[in-house]
Amino acid sequence: MKKSIIWLLTGVMAITFGALLYFQIMYLENMVKMRESQFSEIVMKCLSSTGAYLEKRETMHFLQEDIAVLESSIMDYDETLPSSLRLSSEVIDSIDDLLSRQTQTIPQNNNFEHKFGRSQNVDNLQSRYGNMQQTLRKQYLYQRGLLNEVILSILRDAGNRPPKERADSTIIRDYLQNELAANGLNLKFNFSITNTRGQIIYTTDKFGKETPKNHYSQTLFPNTGTPLRLNVDFPQKNKYIFSSVRFIIPTLIFTLILLIVFLITIIMAFRQKKLSEIKTDFIHNMTHELKTPISTISLASQMLNDASVRKSETSLNRLAGVISDETKRLQFQVEKVLLMSVFDNSEATVKLSVTDANLVIQNVVDTFKIKAEKFGGNISTNLNAQNSLIEVDQMHFTNIIHNLLDNAIKYRNEEKAPILTVTTMNPNEHTLRIKIRDNGLGIKKEDFKRIFEKFYRVPTGNRHDVKGFGLGLAYVKKMVEIFKGNISVESDYGKGSIFIINLPCVE
Repeated sequence: MKKSIIWLLTGVMAITFGALLYFQIMYLENMVKMRESQFSEIVMKCLSSTGAYLEKRETMHFLQEDIAVLESSIMDYDETLPSSLRLSSEVIDSIDDLLSRQTQTIPQNNNFEHKFGRSQNVDNLQSRYGNMQQTLRKQYLYQRGLLNEVILSILRDAGNRPPKERADSTIIRDYLQNELAANGLNLKFNFSITNTRGQIIYTTDKFGKETPKNHYSQTLFPNTGTPLRLNVDFPQKNKYIFSSVRFIIPTLIFTLILLIVFLITIIMAFRQKKLSEIKTDFIHNMTHELKTPISTISLASQMLNDASVRKSETSLNRLAGVISDETKRLQFQVEKVLLMSVFDNSEATVKLSVTDANLVIQNVVDTFKIKAEKFGGNISTNLNAQNSLIEVDQMHFTNIIHNLLDNAIKYRNEEKAPILTVTTMNPNEHTLRIKIRDNGLGIKKEDFKRIFEKFYRVPTGNRHDVKGFGLGLAYVKKMVEIFKGNISVESDYGKGSIFIINLPCVE
């Protein structure tokens, strides 16, 4: 599959998952806001009901105080009336019934009234009933005046009552709790009662520890006396809101899981794509690297078949040397591939022995001097380490130095002769440090972390302009770690590189 198609699918899926998550989060946010709004509405309704209940209780308090005076005043006024006007309710009902029946039995005819005249009894009853209505009206007006006095006393004396009597904390707690429960909010709450100046009249122990967002207030007695404020907070509000929308959480979790699986799948797809490209690159490089010594050996073999060549001892020796060198080169490349395959499965088998690093390095440098001089360059050494004894496998240690010097020649700057310097030193009594400096192409910072990966080769434009499998530095790093050391690189792109190896010394 092409990269463009993979990127297209990745973009479409990313947009889809992003939109899905966005809408789910927006829905969750709206649900939370709606629940908070409903919660606030219910709480304010309960607080308002509590305030109205306290006002009714206060009104009942003043009515109970003045009821005896009211009843006594009404009785005193009734006793001042003539006995003929003090009628009971039963008598009044009887009179109404009598008047109704008398009115129905008397014909409504002017001739009849003129002939027989109005009944004297009916006139007397109507006169007396009219007097009674006037008396009752006076009683009603008097009683209404007394009630007005009670109301005025409430408005006048309510502010003089102690706040704790007007707003009893126990009554408020019980009534508010019942109101909240009736509206479906069985939550614990804390509350306080303050005056208009913010002075606390009563407060529970834990009130005020919640965020202002969870606080609700209601004015008590706004129209009588000095107003008070009832302040309430709910420690479990957030938990209650969350419990009401928690059914959405699993959908978010599943969506995130799908997103993570999708990302992992895409990463693996790109890795597989990259591994496929590396594999193809490795096959091309390996074919090219193995083809060169094989072609050289084949050519030398053909020349041996020439009779004139066989007659020249010098020619025979030269061709024999070429065949031997190319065979060793071919064997070395095959061994590197085999070694890397062994390292992937288990720890490499090495034969450790105490080795003089200065001596091994000098021998390898002497071999590479001819190759450096071929390009007009030079290799110098500064073997200043006082203690150069290390415990390594001598063959693999030789290959480490060989690989580093070979890379320095391969990645030389074509515009100038290669100048290499190999230095050894002891930064402390327990460590041998080896530095290999060159003036080649250098390494970009983005390639630092990858140069020790298998099959990775620093891009140089043409894939086959530098021979190799991309295994040399991976092999070097693996062997240095087996020798309980470490390797690092310093490079200035375009100016050269320095490879630094630290190995433990034998004391």
